[in-house]
Amino acid sequence: MPVRVIRPDPDRPRTDTFTPEEQRAGFVLRLARALHTAGTPANRLEEVLTDIAQRLGLVAHFFTTPTSVFAAFGPPERQRTHLFRVEPGAHNLRHLAELDDVADDVRAGRATVVEGSRRIDEILGAPPRYPWWVVLLAYGLASAAGCRFLGGGQAEIQLAFAAGLVMGGLSFALKTVALFDLVGSFVGALLVGAAAAAGYRCAISTTTLAALIVILPGLTLTLAMTELASRHLVSGTARLAGALTVFLVMIVGVAVANALLAVVYGPVRSVPVVRLPEYTRYLALGVAPLGFGILMRARPRDIPAIYVASIVAYLGMQAGQRALGAELGASVGSFAIGIVTNAYERLRLGPAGVPLTPGVLLLVPGSIGFRSVTALLDANTVAGIETAFTMFLTAAALAAGLLVANLVLPPRRAPRPA
Repeated sequence: MPVRVIRPDPDRPRTDTFTPEEQRAGFVLRLARALHTAGTPANRLEEVLTDIAQRLGLVAHFFTTPTSVFAAFGPPERQRTHLFRVEPGAHNLRHLAELDDVADDVRAGRATVVEGSRRIDEILGAPPRYPWWVVLLAYGLASAAGCRFLGGGQAEIQLAFAAGLVMGGLSFALKTVALFDLVGSFVGALLVGAAAAAGYRCAISTTTLAALIVILPGLTLTLAMTELASRHLVSGTARLAGALTVFLVMIVGVAVANALLAVVYGPVRSVPVVRLPEYTRYLALGVAPLGFGILMRARPRDIPAIYVASIVAYLGMQAGQRALGAELGASVGSFAIGIVTNAYERLRLGPAGVPLTPGVLLLVPGSIGFRSVTALLDANTVAGIETAFTMFLTAAALAAGLLVANLVLPPRRAPRPA
């Protein structure tokens, strides 16, 4: 999850040289690029852009994919089409919240489109909110908390925390997301395996998964299923292919690390997990939202909302699993967090995506997908296919819960009056 700062283009023409209609269209295009880069899914992005274009008196149509945005302005006979390429990156909840404020002000008439465009440039050019050492610590906390959710014991959690710190250091060194996926998987697996070979007693597979939790594309997989279910087929298919590619890249990195360890140390012994008391799972629940919130660059004032959403999601998932089973129970958790975050937006406290995204991370089936691909590469076809089916069923259940929540309590709210 490398941090990538997006700065405005210094060669961009001044907005006061355009006609009023061009200025309105320019604002919508800037907002589209910024929201896309912040991690807004296709179904939500197109809805927001269509709404603000209508409020600005523009006839507009939008089509987005994970790597591009098409925008067409004007009636079909005189339509002007714009296209720009967008590099997919990590979620930026701070940008998401601040861009929502800008869009709200422009919709309500408290700011002109020229002022809105200037504010978007300032948001994208602002320095990171958290210092490097806080981000580094968040990597360690996310891996440690994830290890407990995966069933790890004290030894696994300690090693996962150390590996998470190393992953954080790599995120600063490797600015390319694809390179981070490959190198991070290799380094994380190598670190855990080398520690076990040196005599550190731990469950290697659980610790490795926890070390790589910031790379697992479970959230991407869930977003893909949501987009497919809402009939955004191109974006959903592309995002699904991207998630499966990340799984394969991770497996390559881990396989190379294991092969190297076998050459240097020979067979590396893994030991069973020494189980921790159940209450430690709730201690991890107190740590995970903070770690994920910082990694997604949420504003400090949004952290309490992230905590509330995460706790609601986790408790809802536990209740659902007791009633419906492990796979379908995730839909109860996603429905619960969908209702809470949609209410958060309707109360004009901020966009629903800010508390929703870190909360959903506690539910996503990324570790299941990783185990599925591992089983298939080990020629354990039956187990791999069964695990893959479980992964897709869980992701579909999560998507279904979110879609039903949007039906019961839509997130859209009217802008604040001027």
